[in-house]
Amino acid sequence: MYLCPITDLLMTPNSKLTTNPIDASELSFDDFKTIVINDYKIAYESRQASLLGRKEVLTGKAKFGIFGDGKEIPQIAMAKAFKNGDWRSGYYRDQTFAFATGICTLKEFFAQLYANPSVEADPASAGRQMNCHFATRSLNEDGSWKDLTEMKNSSSDIAPTGGQMARLVGLAYASKLYRQNPDLSYLKNFSVNGNEVAFGTIGNASTSEGVFFEAINAAGVLQIPMAMSIWDDAYGISVPAKYQTTKEDISEILKGFQRDEDAAGYEIFKVRGWDYPALCETYQRAIDVCRTEHVPVLIHVTEVTQPQGHSTSGSHERYKDKDRLEWEREYDCNLQMRKWMLESAIITEEEITELEATAKKLVRETQREAWNEFLATIKVEKEEVIDMINRIANGNPAISKIASLLASTPDALRKEVVSSARKTLRLSINNPSPERDKLINWYNSQASLNEDRYNSKLFTDGIESPLLVKQVAPEYTEESKMVDGRELLNACFDANFARDERLVAFGEDLGAIGDVNQGFAGLQAKYGDLRITDTGIREMTIIGQGIGLALRGLKPIAEIQYLDYLLYALNILSDDLASLSYRTKAGQKAPVIIRTRGHRLEGVWHSGSPMSMILGSLRGLHICVPRNMTQAAGIYNTLFRSDEPALVIECLNGYRLKEKLPENVGEYTVPLGEAEIVRTGTDVTIVSYGATLRVVEEAAEELVQLGISVEIIDPQTLLPFDTKQICAESLKKTNKLLVVDEDVPGGGAAFILQQVLEAQNGYYHLDGQPRTLTAKAHRPPYGSDGDYFSKPSVDDIIETVYQIMHDNNASKYPSIF
Repeated sequence: MYLCPITDLLMTPNSKLTTNPIDASELSFDDFKTIVINDYKIAYESRQASLLGRKEVLTGKAKFGIFGDGKEIPQIAMAKAFKNGDWRSGYYRDQTFAFATGICTLKEFFAQLYANPSVEADPASAGRQMNCHFATRSLNEDGSWKDLTEMKNSSSDIAPTGGQMARLVGLAYASKLYRQNPDLSYLKNFSVNGNEVAFGTIGNASTSEGVFFEAINAAGVLQIPMAMSIWDDAYGISVPAKYQTTKEDISEILKGFQRDEDAAGYEIFKVRGWDYPALCETYQRAIDVCRTEHVPVLIHVTEVTQPQGHSTSGSHERYKDKDRLEWEREYDCNLQMRKWMLESAIITEEEITELEATAKKLVRETQREAWNEFLATIKVEKEEVIDMINRIANGNPAISKIASLLASTPDALRKEVVSSARKTLRLSINNPSPERDKLINWYNSQASLNEDRYNSKLFTDGIESPLLVKQVAPEYTEESKMVDGRELLNACFDANFARDERLVAFGEDLGAIGDVNQGFAGLQAKYGDLRITDTGIREMTIIGQGIGLALRGLKPIAEIQYLDYLLYALNILSDDLASLSYRTKAGQKAPVIIRTRGHRLEGVWHSGSPMSMILGSLRGLHICVPRNMTQAAGIYNTLFRSDEPALVIECLNGYRLKEKLPENVGEYTVPLGEAEIVRTGTDVTIVSYGATLRVVEEAAEELVQLGISVEIIDPQTLLPFDTKQICAESLKKTNKLLVVDEDVPGGGAAFILQQVLEAQNGYYHLDGQPRTLTAKAHRPPYGSDGDYFSKPSVDDIIETVYQIMHDNNASKYPSIF
């Protein structure tokens, strides 16, 4: 009989032995048996949850199912090394780990499968994510932080394969900063001297993703306590490893990352996924190295099976041959552990059969309880609506049929209840009655409840919301200096880094040279390379580094050198950061600030203004578009004092333009969502932002000579947009609208039109067609001529405004051409 060292089996997450492993001499064989049997019990319950979960999908109770069957025993071993304060960034196969650590209960598992919109029922996502997408709640109801050192933490899962890797880098990097920067020691709710390990998990096929290699390289460079587990079942859905990975072996091709006496790197481990003793020993050794030496480790778990295939959308019998299926049946990790327990005299056949029967019954009872709790509130609403519809029907067969259909649907969902009410109200529109009024009142009351259930918390909206930051005006004196825009930004960053030790900044060329436009010049020397840091060329993990740090209580500025390069990180920004608050219903927040620069300069790759892409994919971030560095600094000051993520796009051609330096450069704030009237006028309202704002101002001077008075409005942020409806108020006066934008036709300008004309009802104040003036459909060619003929110029603006006036009064404004 082979047993791994007994201390390796004592780190049972749900026992009191978790934090203090006991020496073998202190443990009886009966105690040892109890631990092993409990491990098997968790694994068996998890398998039954997978099997029953699949049935629930196939019978229509749930929409989709994806499960962790076949990975139970490796995850039990991993869970033993997972301590309070540690973090997980994993993927949708980790249900046994979640059960073993207490991150998720069986009932919560089924509540998520049924999309129960209650935070109490599904703390991970309040029904907003499909099953096996785990998260712990880091925040109190008011948005303030809990003590994360007293919890086993899981960052919120995302479905895009490999996407979890980016933030994993940041979660591990935070431990390094907490350990090496003594100024952070006061943040006791977030770290205990940086002792926390960040656990990552991924399937073998997803290691083919670029973000995996980017993150693995970044962690090796940074030397951070990141423990990367790869569940290798030799397939990626139906595609075998020979099409996925060189040599069909990810740890084989990563051997170059193995550390040695000459160079830092990874400690790499390899273990079979059905070998319980070896798994326990391997994980204990690997995590001890990771935690004590603060180096990354990689655990390649091979010979893993996936008994139910990839998901409920297909069957693996379609693509696995007979030999493979037979092998998987024999080397199922649960069956192998069962066999080992019997051979080792840890349990008898009768005992294990009874354990399995009890576990199976428990899972079935828990599933039924979760289903009944999911339906309970809906059934009350259903009965109320049926009664109200019947009262409204009063003999009308079409309306009575609605009630009958609803009554005959035993497990009606909320959509069927609400849809029945709405259809009834449409059919009874010409028959007002007190009964109909009652149904209207019910529907209106439900609208706010359903808004909270299904549409709330795109942002945290807590006590540190940027919308609650006090507005402070910039202060100037007669002695206030005129400085380059870059110097103004530099002074802003300097003041804030001195004020708040949580602030860190990193990006390509940010540290030693102070960024390509000198906004951070000299600050690394002043604040050290832990706080202001150069990175490699790796946009996805720059953003992930920011997300992970922000999840752990720090205030990161993640720099993407040019706006065009945001494309390289758009997947992480959109799939992870932008949806984080929504998909956890404000259970987690990551107040990372992405700093970049863009708009007009020269050429295809450094002149980007892809605002429609940004607006369409980054709902959940504040999108800030300051017209100069004074406004940019004010926006940064607001964001540094709040807790929601934002993208700030500085104007590339503004760094050397002179601006007056405020005396309170690190204190004044620009409120998000508040548009500013930059120039008052009476004839035409022009809405623009960023670099084109200056072009509009220049055009306005010549338009005065043509007898045209324009009012210029700078929204300053596109998300949120003009919350005080300054644009609509301006249209009441001018009745004419021009939107000037550097995005492609129908891009950012279309968004602004929708906001002004529809959301602000500005359409009703127009006496002519609203117009947009945008860049061409292509990126601008290189050189000043390329810019002139590709993006809105002063001439374009003047002539467009004049044409608007001509269309309104041709006799006063005759045609130019």
